[in-house]
Amino acid sequence: MKESKNIIKALSEAIDSGRDAALVTVISVAGSTPRETAAKMIVYADASIEGTIGGGGFEALAIKQAVECVKKRKGGKFSFELTPKGIGALCMGRMEIFIDVYNNPLKVLILGAGHVGQKIYEVCHAAGYPCAVADDRQEFANIERFPHASEILIERPDRAVKPVKPDKNTYIVIVTRGHALDRECLRESMKTRAAYIGMIGSAEKVGETFRILGKKKIYPSKDSRVHSPIGLNIGGKTPGEIAISVLAEIIKLHYGRDGRHMKIV
Repeated sequence: MKESKNIIKALSEAIDSGRDAALVTVISVAGSTPRETAAKMIVYADASIEGTIGGGGFEALAIKQAVECVKKRKGGKFSFELTPKGIGALCMGRMEIFIDVYNNPLKVLILGAGHVGQKIYEVCHAAGYPCAVADDRQEFANIERFPHASEILIERPDRAVKPVKPDKNTYIVIVTRGHALDRECLRESMKTRAAYIGMIGSAEKVGETFRILGKKKIYPSKDSRVHSPIGLNIGGKTPGEIAISVLAEIIKLHYGRDGRHMKIV
């Protein structure tokens, strides 16, 4: 029972942090098998695990199957014959597992922990989206201001991009303390696989940033992931209003919607 509780705790922590994972549960056994029904194991996208469902060749195959399920974002039921003709085992038993996949629909990396960054974090948390925050000012980037952040990086925002390893489910929001730093964050973000790269700034400042990068043969305007000025044109200038505009744009793009009114008349 203690093992099951630890597994559930680890799964909960993975979900809260935005880490994709699969819960593997033994649902039936027959003959000689290494574990009993209800044994559980968590498998992460990188094939690392928590717990065990028996070890050996059977577990190795289960891990491989779970990683595939995480990639496909779809679980299911799978059977293994623990025989020489099956998986090359001598147990002469049979085990059936069920794989539940837990994928976060999107995760947000906020570069800049100032007032706007904090409000963007708050609306993302309210929507259930994991957020990582990066800023080299510890008085801004701390657990008191971002109590539920999946990660707080005390690092200059542009230097924090690469270590986070943004993937196709990552939405990057650039809201640092200055345009020069925003520009460096944009440059580093474009090197990643991020699904979205939003940068704050007026149309004039954004245009200037694009021109400076263009001289270095970096062309944000040709990258469809780049959205700058950031957010939807819904009005409002306060940090909270900007945050709602930014998250609205992220959700709109994530679900491929047009953002129109849904009213009937």
